[in-house]
Amino acid sequence: MAFYSNSNGFICFCLLVLSFWGCKDKVAEKQESVTEEKSYVMYQPSEMATFMNAMYAYNQKVKQQIIAGETPTHLPLDLMELHSAEMTAGKSRTPVWNSFVNVFIDSQKAVLDTLSNIELKERYNSAITNCLSCHKTECVGPIPKIKKLLIQ
Repeated sequence: MAFYSNSNGFICFCLLVLSFWGCKDKVAEKQESVTEEKSYVMYQPSEMATFMNAMYAYNQKVKQQIIAGETPTHLPLDLMELHSAEMTAGKSRTPVWNSFVNVFIDSQKAVLDTLSNIELKERYNSAITNCLSCHKTECVGPIPKIKKLLIQ
């Protein structure tokens, strides 16, 4: 009986020592993780993304002008930048992209053509449809945003 009580005491002592030892390691791990320095990387849009955002803002303004019965008079952006702007990482100018960009430039210029026999709303929607056509094959992300530019 004495052996039984001594071994129980020894086992309890061992368990107590092991539990303190295990907790000590966990506390040290928590302290190490707290001292890790966090660094954040700011998103920097590519030249092409910046240009596309500017085109979106321009077309949004043109849409409002057309709805108000006004005629847009000038294009404040140099559309030829589409041929030279740095693309977003992982994207490149493909032959399909190159064919779309020329049609897009022509359709944007057509919106400003005051001598055209085609209704202004139709020319504008055609330009936006060209945006959608390209984005269906090249960069599908902004399609819902572009669709909002169409005049119903």
